[in-house]
Amino acid sequence: MFAISLRNTVAAVAALGLSLTASAQMEHHHHDAAPPAASEKLGSVSFPTSCAAISQKPMERGVALLHSFGYTEAQQQFEAIAKADSTCAMAHWGIAMTQFRPLWERPDAQALKLGADEMAKARALAGNATPLEHGYIDALSALYKPETAVYEQRTADYERAMDVLHAAFPDDVEPAAFDALAILAAAPANEASLEHPRKALAILQPLFAAHPNHPGLAHYIVHTCDTPALAPQGLEAARVYASIAPSSAHALHMPGHIFSRLGMWQEDISSNLASMAASEQAEKAHQTGAAHQMHADEFLIYAWLQTGEDEKARALTAKMRSISAEMAAMPYMDDMKDYGPFFDNELHSIYMLEMRDWKSAAALQIAPKAPPSSQFYVYWANGLAAGHLDNAAALDTAIHNMDGEIEAVKQSPFAWLIDVLYIQRYELTAWKSLLAGKPDDAIAAMRSATELQDKLGQQEVDLPAHEIFADMLVTMKRPEQALDEYKQSLKVSPNRLNTLLSAGQVAEQLGRTSEARAFYKTAAAQTANGAHSQRADLKHAVTIANEKGSGLSFSADLLKPGQR
Repeated sequence: MFAISLRNTVAAVAALGLSLTASAQMEHHHHDAAPPAASEKLGSVSFPTSCAAISQKPMERGVALLHSFGYTEAQQQFEAIAKADSTCAMAHWGIAMTQFRPLWERPDAQALKLGADEMAKARALAGNATPLEHGYIDALSALYKPETAVYEQRTADYERAMDVLHAAFPDDVEPAAFDALAILAAAPANEASLEHPRKALAILQPLFAAHPNHPGLAHYIVHTCDTPALAPQGLEAARVYASIAPSSAHALHMPGHIFSRLGMWQEDISSNLASMAASEQAEKAHQTGAAHQMHADEFLIYAWLQTGEDEKARALTAKMRSISAEMAAMPYMDDMKDYGPFFDNELHSIYMLEMRDWKSAAALQIAPKAPPSSQFYVYWANGLAAGHLDNAAALDTAIHNMDGEIEAVKQSPFAWLIDVLYIQRYELTAWKSLLAGKPDDAIAAMRSATELQDKLGQQEVDLPAHEIFADMLVTMKRPEQALDEYKQSLKVSPNRLNTLLSAGQVAEQLGRTSEARAFYKTAAAQTANGAHSQRADLKHAVTIANEKGSGLSFSADLLKPGQR
């Protein structure tokens, strides 16, 4: 087993001329990149090939980067190997692997062409390849077949080929890890049964127990469990993945996916602060890890909002537009170069909705240079705000815009997000019905939203449909039903601050003293007794949580969704 550390690889890299600065001059790159630090730590990977002996350690570094989704840096590494070792078929396999980013986005035409071209080179050089290498090359060639136009067919073909390869080499960790990723890639976007994640988990968990320093096994377990139903099973991997590959900003961030699912906000914050620091260091060194900063920002803002750190959340949200522009201007930002406007739109929307700032949410505009497929969060925020402000005309506009977004997303690399838009549209439709005096239709639409979200799993940085439904039921003066929905929301999204506060308020109204106090105590505990927030409902919760005796000083004014 080879531990990916530059203390072991620097001599080999120098001998091959594989510094990333040199490789940056090669055909597919448009920027200079600094060589990795001597202390780099990416986990333990064993990936023997038939390439020149001097290529072995750099190949393993490239594979380790793949396992932590360091796609641009991995591409640089594999291209450098291909240049220095012209008969290395697996270097071209590696380049093609960097174009396949299944848990992020679908490959565009340029990525598909590059992948197909590199696989043609790999096949041409595979005369002396081992049976295992032939299996890798054949499997990835199935993904890049030019005649296969449908993405779902490509991933299904690749999964089948990787299943066969894994079965042929059952004791080799790498085919198993890549097979698990292929299984996740082939999962239908609306697979409520979780058949593919469960199949991947059955491969990953026993291997991770036997190989606890393998970056891909830990990483893929976290992704596999990134849904409310499976999140507890991902906690062990989440706790250790950052220590396996601390040189990867993405690895430092990824545990936050599970911590967020489980409402472990301080762990989530620590994870993403570490990732941000690593991204900032990468930016100073002109390395591609800087690209992952916005994703860490996304989780950090959300977690701060759940812990009452309102000013920190506001300040970072306000910076997202400049961060997005800065990231886009960096020539080495290939990993997430198109995501800035998406994060900008999403986080401004989420911040305003979480703070129940309906006027600001209603006036929110699309981020500059945002492509159509990245605008839906703003229209969703506009529509929810219009509902709370009783503005039927503005709500109609938001629904019209959302319909356009649905068509744009269907045609985009982010088509897997389409069900998120359907959920959001149900929520807007529900508010439209409520404003039109049709409460039964509003309830039916919200039932559709909650059922779809329950079936598919809520996004990590999101407002639960059950919470939105409960807020609507409060408006409709149906507190019993509202409390049931708040409780259901907390089952799938534990420790959400707004849900806790609103549930406490409704329990107060219903005279359920102990129940209300329990909600408030949780809210007070996770916000340091509201030390960093000016929210009126949080201050009320802290007061009640710290009162002695059984009485509650109920304030009817607080029983209004969004009262601050």
